[in-house]
Amino acid sequence: MPYPHLLAPVTLGSLRLPNHVVMLPMGTEMGTHEGLFTEREIAYYTARAAGGVGLVMTGIAAVSQDYEQINPGLCRVDTDDSVPGLTALAESIHGVGGRVSLQLTAGLGRNINNVDPERAPISASDNPHYANPDVLCRPLEVDEIATIVRRFGEAAARAADAGIDAIDIHGHTGYLIDQFLTPAWNRRTDSYGGSVENRCRFAVEIIQAVKAAAPGLPVSFRLSVDHRFPGGRTPAESQQVAVILAAAGLDFILADDGSYEAMDYVFPPYYLGDGCMVPAAKALKEVVDIPVVACGNLDPDTAEKVLAAGDADVAGVGRGLIADPEWCAKLAEGRREDIRPCIRCNAMCVGNAFFALPLGCAVNAQVGFERERVLTPVGTPRHVVVVGGGPAGLEAARVAGERGHRVDLYERDTRLGGVLRPAATPDFKKELHAMIGWWERQIARLPVTVHLGHEITADSPELADADEIILATGSRPLVPASIPGIDGPTVVGVIDAHEGAPLGQRVVVAGGGLSGADLALELAQGGRDVTVVEATDEIARDLILINRMTLLRDLATAGVRLLTGHTVVAVDEDGVQLRTADGTDVWVAADTVVTAFGVLPETTLADQLTAAGRTVRTVGDCVTPAKVGEAINAGYLAGAAV
Repeated sequence: MPYPHLLAPVTLGSLRLPNHVVMLPMGTEMGTHEGLFTEREIAYYTARAAGGVGLVMTGIAAVSQDYEQINPGLCRVDTDDSVPGLTALAESIHGVGGRVSLQLTAGLGRNINNVDPERAPISASDNPHYANPDVLCRPLEVDEIATIVRRFGEAAARAADAGIDAIDIHGHTGYLIDQFLTPAWNRRTDSYGGSVENRCRFAVEIIQAVKAAAPGLPVSFRLSVDHRFPGGRTPAESQQVAVILAAAGLDFILADDGSYEAMDYVFPPYYLGDGCMVPAAKALKEVVDIPVVACGNLDPDTAEKVLAAGDADVAGVGRGLIADPEWCAKLAEGRREDIRPCIRCNAMCVGNAFFALPLGCAVNAQVGFERERVLTPVGTPRHVVVVGGGPAGLEAARVAGERGHRVDLYERDTRLGGVLRPAATPDFKKELHAMIGWWERQIARLPVTVHLGHEITADSPELADADEIILATGSRPLVPASIPGIDGPTVVGVIDAHEGAPLGQRVVVAGGGLSGADLALELAQGGRDVTVVEATDEIARDLILINRMTLLRDLATAGVRLLTGHTVVAVDEDGVQLRTADGTDVWVAADTVVTAFGVLPETTLADQLTAAGRTVRTVGDCVTPAKVGEAINAGYLAGAAV
């Protein structure tokens, strides 16, 4: 068996699981306004259980509305109204042979998204609210702490009555329970503050209340081992906390890093690399005897190595199971290469949650639509022509082929991937590059014929008998011709730079969007002297905040010079003339200037075919240049519609 540690059965408390993989708790924003489970959310979780994961862990469920109101769309189990939804969830997951754990939360405390003007946010002490430091939190009274502890017992009893298999306690990344555990946020002088034992008292009482109310159900706790900000909890302190929590009766513990002050570790982007929080699990393994779950960008190979090395007992997979619900089943069937990679972009999973939108996925358009977006075989196959082998075209061809249509995919380049191929050259984007190979393998088993090095024009005979034409012709670089010297010998386009065009030691990247910033990081990490010039006041302003935090930190570490508010005025063989918003001229010496000013939609073929009376579907950058996830989702919908 190629993954003997991952695929071997494991026992967590009273649960015997078929493998060493658990689906980590992640919010879905799919609940009702009142916070109850919906059929949509149940279908999402059930798909992962059906895909073979050992244990499905839900996103947070609030045990109390006494002192803090849960956000709409998030789950709550503070009344008996929650029991029918919990029962339906448990029955659905059990119906496919799975097991489910319900994550219970005491609340967000100083991290609450919206401050209620009628009442102060709660915390362990009078901490500033994270997003609005002018607002001070109200320390919970001792009797209020007792009420929340009691609510945990009540919620656990409801979960047990509904058939839920395990309970997880939401204790990490600076939420309310963590605010009690951590000296930075807990300055109490009563029995819930001061010593490590006192700071753990709230969590210990919660664990004991859950164990008493739901006897026999395994109980876990998610703990942030390194908060990764000055003054936050260190691994050494977390080891002391873990020992106390384990002694309170935990059956297993989940180890991660991060806080709102270091939010990129809460949702680790591709810049952080594989297994970025494994040291957290390893630190807890040194001091506790209960199973420890590792997490943080674990692909199958990294996860297997972590378990084999003894750095953790169980692999926690989150976004990887969003991207491919059959992650475990495919491993068990010897189909590792068929697992759809999670590209760690955070765009439509975490990004959607930030705007209270239902969970989605950049590479899997069926997420959140497990009931509706089912690819059924067509009764009468049609001939579908897809023009463009980038992400939108590849996904459209794959989906149309899955439905049974005869598909011809034409790509003018000699390789598939479109802009993905040059964009994914940095090692930190290897999962994005892996998507190309994944598409190639999927379409190889489908009625899809790929024609490389084959450009299609409006009068190409290949279009004559097409029943459906899907155009995914992408974009073209925007290069302002008005800039003197922009076509000079030292100027290289960003795509050519990614693909290995000769570059000098001193490089100026003209354009600080994501494409330019990622290239700058790649070049600087390779030893070049890099300056990024951006006309606006922000670098990578088109990138989700969490990813941007890591990118800016990595750019600083790599020594990249960032010149925001600077416009390129002229280029010559010795460098670049810039101008600031107040009219000051700045000169930057450079051996090479890379243009990364952005792109424009390539609409020529679409315009010509439409003018000739042909009906076409356009997807991806040729409609509006956007992120890869939007192109893939559009490609899926186009392929499913034919």
